[in-house]
Amino acid sequence: MITQNSPNQKSKLVSLEAFIKLPETKPASEYIDGQIVQKPMPQGKHS
Repeated sequence: MITQNSPNQKSKLVSLEAFIKLPETKPASEYIDGQIVQKPMPQGKHS
């Protein structure tokens, strides 16, 4: 489950324990204040 911050979208909070048990995703996801946020894809020199 990947959540994106949107004013019209309610985000479901996830515990850190539940996030750690999830499989890795590409691009990577990170846990911020109970939400799973997909990291942006690297661009330019970082890709």
